[in-house]
Amino acid sequence: MRLAVLKERRPAETRVAATPETVKKFIALGLTVAVEAGAGLSAGIPDAEYGAAGAEIAPNAASALNGAGIVLKVRAPLGAGEGAVDELSLIPRGALLLGQLQASPEMAAAYAKAGIEAGAMELLPRITRAQSMDILSSQANLAGYRAVIEAAAAFDRGFPMLMTAAGTIPAANVFVMGAGVAGLQAIATARRLGGRVSATDVRPAAKEEIKSLGASFVGYEDEESKAAQTAGGYAKQLSANFYAKQAEVVATHIAKQDIVITTALVQGRKAPTLVTAEMVRSMKPGSVIVDIASDAGGNVALTKPGEAITTENGVTILGHANWPGRIPAAASALYARNLLTFLTTFWDKEAKAPKLPEGDEIVKGVLLTRGGAVIHPSLAPAQAA
Repeated sequence: MRLAVLKERRPAETRVAATPETVKKFIALGLTVAVEAGAGLSAGIPDAEYGAAGAEIAPNAASALNGAGIVLKVRAPLGAGEGAVDELSLIPRGALLLGQLQASPEMAAAYAKAGIEAGAMELLPRITRAQSMDILSSQANLAGYRAVIEAAAAFDRGFPMLMTAAGTIPAANVFVMGAGVAGLQAIATARRLGGRVSATDVRPAAKEEIKSLGASFVGYEDEESKAAQTAGGYAKQLSANFYAKQAEVVATHIAKQDIVITTALVQGRKAPTLVTAEMVRSMKPGSVIVDIASDAGGNVALTKPGEAITTENGVTILGHANWPGRIPAAASALYARNLLTFLTTFWDKEAKAPKLPEGDEIVKGVLLTRGGAVIHPSLAPAQAA
């Protein structure tokens, strides 16, 4: 069976879905691997390294996909009119496509029409045996780290307390909003750099996690916040009244901060606005806000997704797109291992092909389409309607 790895063509995407390490392991499973030329360049992986690992270097997407039974992508393939290459039309019918596939009813319908067995890895259930396949966790971890590094670079004073013969520079006050995977890594990284760190999150379990990393907890708590977490570990969308009270609690705190990092995402929805324009205006000139949720609209009212801006009162807001893609070598390495683990978990050694049991909890969570139909529980009713 042929496995194809395509070059990413969507804006700001620097990652790649396979590395020479995972290519070797795919070949050991009995697969032949084709990597589109230039696929790994943005992540620092030249074609020669893929070739040395045993991959065929295909000159273009059509050549890589010719006869492919498995296709690995980071982002959803481009469709007709989205770019110079219509990747979706080039994928052979019956092929298994794995990636972060924009699991909407429209995209699922497009995959079904193309006859592709599409697996949206962002929908992986958060259960113990799926942890090593979890692309959201691996990528969010790196996004949290990178956010602090870029905040430190943009901040015009020292991050740790610096004692010199000429005087002392105080440690930066860092406030992390959202203590999921990205937020916890941001807390840990800011602490390592010597910042004075505080954090907030609506989920009840987060308070102890924040404190365990040496940060202080800031937040509003009531009966609604006690049920602010789904069974899968994600934050729930709460009422406007709760967010208003939460905003009151953090407004005074945020005015004293040098660096604010926002990480709050609600799966499948626009990111909640946590930092209002008034809060930004209350911050000191030279302060920095990093909005990791910029791809989902942003947690900050003044964020311009995909851009870095400076407000009239001198606050820098970093709203870059694709935060994991800003550390592409590490992000690609972890993402590629996530996909490898998924495939090896469901690998049929005799057939030398993946076998995805319909009743498996992971397969049910990830698989959007099969046999030309949309089968995912959250998307199939929309298709029928």
